[in-house]
Amino acid sequence: MPDSTRGKQGMALVAGDAHPELARDIAGLTEAHLIPTSVSAFADGETRVRIEADVQDADLYIVQPTSPPTNERLVTLALIADAACAAGAARITAIVPYFGYARQDVRKSTGEPRSARLAARLLRVAGIDRLVALELHSPALESAFEMPLMHLQADELMLPVIRSWGIRDLVIVSPDAGGLKRAQRYASALQASLAVVAKGRPRPDIAVPLQVLGEVSGRTCLIVDDMASTGGTILGAAEALLNAGAKEIHALFIHAVMAAGALERIGARSVRRIITTDSVPSAPHPRLEVISIAPLLARCLVRLRGEA
Repeated sequence: MPDSTRGKQGMALVAGDAHPELARDIAGLTEAHLIPTSVSAFADGETRVRIEADVQDADLYIVQPTSPPTNERLVTLALIADAACAAGAARITAIVPYFGYARQDVRKSTGEPRSARLAARLLRVAGIDRLVALELHSPALESAFEMPLMHLQADELMLPVIRSWGIRDLVIVSPDAGGLKRAQRYASALQASLAVVAKGRPRPDIAVPLQVLGEVSGRTCLIVDDMASTGGTILGAAEALLNAGAKEIHALFIHAVMAAGALERIGARSVRRIITTDSVPSAPHPRLEVISIAPLLARCLVRLRGEA
């Protein structure tokens, strides 16, 4: 029989299979009881989950970013939520610091699905009452969720790190027009100049930089983006900045959803510092500094618990 939780009315934390280390870090900063969950698969790849504790009447939080393989992580999250519903959890909150399918927030042509909206609907149907996400690809995606959404920003984690560098000629750079608002936040908080790289995207995961809008000649540039996948956007922006006379280039992205070899390509080129968060697991790299989001999420959980 499953073990009992510490007080059925308490806060229980379930770690999915995507990032158990993050769940443990959050549990260590809160009064949440981390309960065991098993995730396995049948021979044909079909996912099977089991919550190994009594969660009846519990305020349950599931930690599961939908990092690669995105489809499997999303389905596992939905299955854990359904298992918790069947077990009688009082309320289910999904902690999804990286929400996959966020790039597919609009239909660009006839015949395409509303992928982000469908993924959000799947989680609602699975029984999730509310969701916590970090730096969604587009703020407009908030309207896709059919449950309350707490949309967090990583500024309070990243800004102290950037200030510690002591750069006096800093220019914050958005690698495209879509990320301009995020770059503006950083530029305003750091009292730095702002620039943007205009680019085209002939096909998915391929970005072609066009020109730099803003003064970067002889300056130190920090490229700020929500995520890095192939590294192409950062490398393209870095090349455009160097061609425009930039002195030094650093990069910041929130989600390190890195394809094989992407970090090596970025690190081997002109980008000196790279900082990101542990919203998804990332492999160590000598130029990569990973900032923990556990304190931010722990404070969020405590706040949500107080609102219950």
